Amino acid sequence: MKSSYNILMYSHDTYGLGHIRRAMAIASNLRDPHINILILTGSPIAGRFAFPDQIDFVRIPGMIKSTNEQYLPLSIKINPEHALNIRKNIITATAKTFRPHLFIVDKEPLGLKKEILPTLQWFRRSLPSTRTIVGLRDIMDESSVIQSDWKKKRVYKIMDELYNEIWVYGIREFYDPIREYSIPESVGRKMIFTGYIPRKVANKKRLHKIRKKHAPKDGEKLVVVTAGGGGDGYGMMHSFLSMLESETRPPPFKSILITGPFMPKKKRDEIFERAKGLGIRTWQFYQRMEEMLAAADLVVSMGGYNTVCEILSHGTVSLIIPRETPRKEQLIRAQVLHNQNMVDYIPWNSCSSQLLRKKVLDLLEHPEPYQEAISRFQLTGLDIMHQRLEAFRNKEL
Repeated sequence: MKSSYNILMYSHDTYGLGHIRRAMAIASNLRDPHINILILTGSPIAGRFAFPDQIDFVRIPGMIKSTNEQYLPLSIKINPEHALNIRKNIITATAKTFRPHLFIVDKEPLGLKKEILPTLQWFRRSLPSTRTIVGLRDIMDESSVIQSDWKKKRVYKIMDELYNEIWVYGIREFYDPIREYSIPESVGRKMIFTGYIPRKVANKKRLHKIRKKHAPKDGEKLVVVTAGGGGDGYGMMHSFLSMLESETRPPPFKSILITGPFMPKKKRDEIFERAKGLGIRTWQFYQRMEEMLAAADLVVSMGGYNTVCEILSHGTVSLIIPRETPRKEQLIRAQVLHNQNMVDYIPWNSCSSQLLRKKVLDLLEHPEPYQEAISRFQLTGLDIMHQRLEAFRNKEL
């Protein structure tokens, strides 16, 4: 009989939905009857997700970025340093009590403001059998920004000394972080390129119901516009509604807007009111997002990592309008995937109503080149992670 195997995951979740959704996707697919998974998260909406058996979470106080270097408590009104100390103590205490066999850190090798550094050091000192992994997105930001930031924070040294492996959730042939971020050879040898992370595929019966409800006429097209977490999604939603408002007659497709739970209330209310005037259904948060993305003929998004993985998992054609501040990650991803003919995109500053209308109509009328490229693409992320996990458990590595 196999003994239980404990996995601790850390997701700092200062903003948006991406981190908790990625953690949930990985946890849901790594679990088995002998694996316990505990997720450390600062997400204020972690409780809205359905957690399967043997997966649970520990909520640490939420923080939100006010400047590039300063974070403030999201809900409790206390000194930021006090809030960070609470987070750090909860993380360290959880690690010492749970005693995981595997510790997976999402995106930030040091955690928020170096809050997981004491935990990483404790593992090396007191529980060296724990394997430590940091999982990086396919693209973090433009090269010069990452190189400067990682040198200043000594990230290269930490990855070399305190991590067993670095999982990159992307494809090296598409974008090579070893080259782009000047990764030292000792760190580069630890890098495992998993490929993109597939998401739960929606039930066909449910998809039929969704399409029948929102695009009831035969042959009617459905466009879903999603801003992810929504904190910085107003501009994209505004552009899409402005395009529709400039039309002199109804467009030849139905639209659904999902703003995300973090769009500021005043802006969200405006989007809802304008959409209502156009007869468009809107949601703040849609729990079964995979169903909506799969039911669509076209998804318009900002191209965050998780949204892109969900779209590609369902083979849906997509148009990306990537933000370019405070990071260029979404723009670079849109360009990389456009080069593979898997998405189309409009640079943020070029997004006029006229160009947006042309792109939407072209993609709805001629989706075949994109569908063909997506159909050949394999999302291998979870398969590679399973292989690594089995090797760890069997002590082959």
